[in-house]
Amino acid sequence: MDQSLLYRSILRVSLTVTALLLVFQSGLIDDRTVTIYTDTTAHLAAVVGATASVAPTEVSLMTAELTRQQNLLAQREEEITEREIALGLSAGEPVADQTTTYILAALLFVQLLLIILNYGLDYLRARERTLQV
Repeated sequence: MDQSLLYRSILRVSLTVTALLLVFQSGLIDDRTVTIYTDTTAHLAAVVGATASVAPTEVSLMTAELTRQQNLLAQREEEITEREIALGLSAGEPVADQTTTYILAALLFVQLLLIILNYGLDYLRARERTLQV
């Protein structure tokens, strides 16, 4: 297969995947996809982690207690939020992170520019060959 054809096909596939991911992440078609994206991102962030052990010292024990209290506080806040949603005081719809939307849109734009540039340069090269013959 010609290198140019392989390059074009890779660009087209990556452009399609990026566009679908952007539509899915932004909730353009259905708002439920934003919820799925947010939950998936949170789940992946929770799964990927690292652990280390430290010999217990006064500072590490205080840090562990502080972390435990922060976790309890976060759990209480989550319970309060669930109650507010159940009572109708809060909408409860997660808001998608706009940073990822902008990054995906920029990637999509760059990929589109690369495809257009590739086809334009191929056209100019083919035109030069026909003029030389």
